[in-house]
Amino acid sequence: MNRVEMIREKLTASLSPDSLEIIDRSQEHAGHEGAKAGGGHFDIIIVTEVFNDMNTVQRHRAIYDALGDAMKSEIHALSIRAYTPEEF
Repeated sequence: MNRVEMIREKLTASLSPDSLEIIDRSQEHAGHEGAKAGGGHFDIIIVTEVFNDMNTVQRHRAIYDALGDAMKSEIHALSIRAYTPEEF
């Protein structure tokens, strides 16, 4: 399973998104310290009702929790845009 599939699987299992877009930008960061260590760079846009009544920090924590250990080894940088369906 590649990293995008792994991220999709983890976020889908934990957050049941209505919409989820994952962009792998790892190639744009070749030579960067995080890339040397093997971690990838990703952008995500996620829309889920789970984020209702959550502020931005709580939404990001929910995403980090869903990704678990992958944040320590598989992912070096993660750009997050997290919305409720009404906001999106």
